[in-house]
Amino acid sequence: MTLDDGVWKAFNHQMPCSVWGALLVPLTMRPSGFWILLFLLATPGFAWAADFIGPESCKGCHPEAYNAWQQSKHARAADSLSESQKKDARCLSCHSPDQATQATAHITCETCHGGGQYYAPEYVMKDAELARLVGLVDPSEKMCRTCHDASSPSLRPFNFVESLKAIDHWTPERARRATRAEAPPPKPVKK
Repeated sequence: MTLDDGVWKAFNHQMPCSVWGALLVPLTMRPSGFWILLFLLATPGFAWAADFIGPESCKGCHPEAYNAWQQSKHARAADSLSESQKKDARCLSCHSPDQATQATAHITCETCHGGGQYYAPEYVMKDAELARLVGLVDPSEKMCRTCHDASSPSLRPFNFVESLKAIDHWTPERARRATRAEAPPPKPVKK
């Protein structure tokens, strides 16, 4: 047994995710492939390199979440800036953080959830573990506080729990999925 075989067996035994097996099985034929993949996944920023595909691409599968986002202050964040502020990088870093690199104004789905290039396909989104593996981000309080911090010009202090309720776009989405799951299967059409 070579070192690569031993590492593969130990690694494969530890992985609860069938996706890893599917991703790595072809690489076992080439022992160096495993190390290349492991290096890429361990490299900071690997999953972050995904391109933004825009909020419209989310709308098809997540219509309720999209509509809730459209009604939010995030969807209009850049509109609250004056003309001089729209040219100020300090203001844009929070009100339109992806505009410089992605030509996307405002705070969009991907500002919080990461560039969707790799996780947007339906077959990926159906597997939450795979979606996160390829770049889907679960926003956290720490992430929100990169903009909503003590130096923010807001008049009120940032309350994460209350703010989360104000941007709730997943409750309607979950309700739709639950209703769809509870619905009886469609009856076959008789000819």
